[in-house]
Amino acid sequence: MLRALAVDDERPSLEELLYLLDADPRIGSVEGAGDATEALRRINRALESGPHGPEAIDVVFLDIQMPGLDGLDLARLLTGFARPPLVVFVTAHEDFAVQAFDLKAVDYVLKPVRTERLAEAVRRVVEQRGTTPAASRIPVHEPDPGHIPVELGGVTRFVAVDDITHVEAQGDYARLHTDKGSHLVRIPLSTLEERWRARGFVRIHRRHLVALRHIGELRLDAGTVSVLVGAEELQVSRRHARELRDLLMRRP
Repeated sequence: MLRALAVDDERPSLEELLYLLDADPRIGSVEGAGDATEALRRINRALESGPHGPEAIDVVFLDIQMPGLDGLDLARLLTGFARPPLVVFVTAHEDFAVQAFDLKAVDYVLKPVRTERLAEAVRRVVEQRGTTPAASRIPVHEPDPGHIPVELGGVTRFVAVDDITHVEAQGDYARLHTDKGSHLVRIPLSTLEERWRARGFVRIHRRHLVALRHIGELRLDAGTVSVLVGAEELQVSRRHARELRDLLMRRP
């Protein structure tokens, strides 16, 4: 049973988060804090109590934009402790996801918070702590291979893989680019490379995976190789240049 702390300076959002967490059977207890300073005092008591003490906290569900000390600042402070609680960011802004990953966040949940999305975040916390037997975990179903789920404004949408022109690595996240915009997903580029190889995606750089069908031009300039994908020019590393040329030559 997880012991949780929810932190949000907006009272309605905090009460909603507390309600949703309290309804999850894997949450044994949950407290609220109205700002990061109050949360830090509570976390200090938890750390002094020890991981099995009466004041212990297993996970902090943390808003980002708050007056004074913000959520990212608090998460940075926690990385300095030997055994800090796990962190799940709960925010209305998707722009901080990469920074959240750098701070070892377990998950990044967008507001408005949906029950099933928060339940997935709790599952990840439980899995990382290794406290739940495999049989009792929430089942994770294999996604439709032709689409990938992305979150936009708290709503899960399904993007067709065929619409993705290229993918950019951002830590353990990947940014999916389409003609209509981009989406950040918590999947490493190496995983997408393996998953989508049969769908015509090829690695051209340590940071980029490209759909062959969306390559408009292959450019050679003074020994450097690049490709034109839509209006964007992407560099091709030397180790991938020859394979890419061969694949483009064989492309129907």
